[in-house]
Amino acid sequence: MRFVVIARDGSDPEAKDRRAAVRPAHLERTAPYVESGQVLLGGAILDETGDMVGSVMLTDFPTREEGDEWLAGRPPRHRRRLAGIEVRPYRPAVGAWSPASEATPNGRIRPDC
Repeated sequence: MRFVVIARDGSDPEAKDRRAAVRPAHLERTAPYVESGQVLLGGAILDETGDMVGSVMLTDFPTREEGDEWLAGRPPRHRRRLAGIEVRPYRPAVGAWSPASEATPNGRIRPDC
C-alpha cells in the first residue's frame, strides 16, 4: 500500500542546524528502503528562499502498520528535528513516472483517480 509521508521541520532558530546534523544519517538509513522499492520518492520541502523546511516521501509498505514501524525506528535525534509528521494513503493518478501497471496505456493518467 502506498503512503505519502509529510514531515515538517521545527520553526525555531536551531531547526536548520538540527536538520543539517541528521541529514547524512537519514539518507544512509533510507538507502536500503529505496533499493528495496519501499521508498519510491523522497525530497525536501523548501521555503521561499530555497531552504529545506520539511520532507515528503512516497512509500510502499504492505500495511500501514509496517510503514509506521519503519517510521518509529528512526533514531530519537531524527525525530527531534520534526515539528510534525503526517502519513496518508496515496494512489498515483498522473505523472511520467507512474507505474505502467497502474496507468492507462499512455502511462500517465489513471481514470479512477
